[in-house]
Amino acid sequence: MFEPMWKAYINGFKLYLQLEKSLAVNSLEAYLHDIEKLVQFLQIDHANLSPSQIKLKQLREFIVYLNQLGLAANSQARIISGIKSFFHYLLLEDEIKESPAELLESPKLSRKLPDVLDVHEIDAMIACINLSTPEGFRNKVIIETMFSCGLRVSETNDLKISHISFQENYVKITGKGNKERLVPISESALGLIHIYLQEIRFHLQPKSGCNDILFLNRRGGKLSRQMIFYILKDLAMAAKINKDISPHTLRHSFATSLVEAGADLRAVQQMLGHESITTTEIYTHLDRAYLHDTVLQFHPRGKR
Repeated sequence: MFEPMWKAYINGFKLYLQLEKSLAVNSLEAYLHDIEKLVQFLQIDHANLSPSQIKLKQLREFIVYLNQLGLAANSQARIISGIKSFFHYLLLEDEIKESPAELLESPKLSRKLPDVLDVHEIDAMIACINLSTPEGFRNKVIIETMFSCGLRVSETNDLKISHISFQENYVKITGKGNKERLVPISESALGLIHIYLQEIRFHLQPKSGCNDILFLNRRGGKLSRQMIFYILKDLAMAAKINKDISPHTLRHSFATSLVEAGADLRAVQQMLGHESITTTEIYTHLDRAYLHDTVLQFHPRGKR
């Protein structure tokens, strides 16, 4: 009696996610799996409750149960997000008058501050490149472009020549979810791209489908994410930089350098292609440290 009743709601939720939310298969399965966890918990003490009878009290008991299991805060937050979506669906279907998950709080997530490189460290890495080889010069252009525009590694690999405006100093980037954004690019980075196109890429025979791709390997194919990762790792090691370096480090460094200089957070959000301003706010950590040091040095109450 209990299971078939829940099954009908869950099947409806599945169709909602597929047709209206267009979720990927993995995301869809994760949402359904999270609801199954809730159902399994409710079967212990609240087996007679239908979804329309669930109250905030039962949902909070479920979160306590997850805590007792030792589930990580990130996992708890994801499950709560799935629960909220499920009850939002029931609200849309007029199965309930109000969502019991509306006031359900997610656990506080501690966000690890990313490692960043200052401009001197980036220069030190570039100084380790053998610029006498075609691949070496290409690698320099990759680093300068990523740092100049704050690109993800996938955005760098997919960067098209036709999406570079040498007149307007902009590049068109296709980011997550195929969303496009315009990002300013420095004249120095554009100059390096121009040299790379004229003196190095011009001599390569692009593979099928790579005619418009900017950065190519020596066989004319598109670079892999792993290749850029290893390029940066090797250069960081050669420059004796003891930090956890990845392609994303250049993106973090781009954002942090802008925020430190006083750039508007929403402008940085737009350039990074972040959906939420709170995602960008992680880059204010150094700016806050600077303000703290300023107070200690100059404020009469800051003297130690």
